[in-house]
Amino acid sequence: MPKTPIYKIIFFNMGQIYEVYARQIYQSDVYGFIEIEELVFGERSQMLVDPSEERLKSEFEGVNRSYIPIHSVARIDEVDKEGIGKISEAKGGNIAPFPMPAFKPKGKDS
Repeated sequence: MPKTPIYKIIFFNMGQIYEVYARQIYQSDVYGFIEIEELVFGERSQMLVDPSEERLKSEFEGVNRSYIPIHSVARIDEVDKEGIGKISEAKGGNIAPFPMPAFKPKGKDS
């Protein structure tokens, strides 16, 4: 039986860099978004708790599907096994939001 792929998705959101793992990822029917489903959180012992992963897990608690703007995605990798998801501050690095809107609002002539 073939192994189900796991994807690592890194994206920028509100001044932070998110690194999440998911089993399903595809282009959304909603223009300009990707959909991620079946988020995977790393297996860990009862004794060790990673605060960054706990923060991520609580943020996505109860979420079945997440829509990520395509211009926020920095990278998508297919990996052999899940790692530890995390949220980190974007501190003047080389990741920034796309500078232009994906579409031009109606009534704006420039």
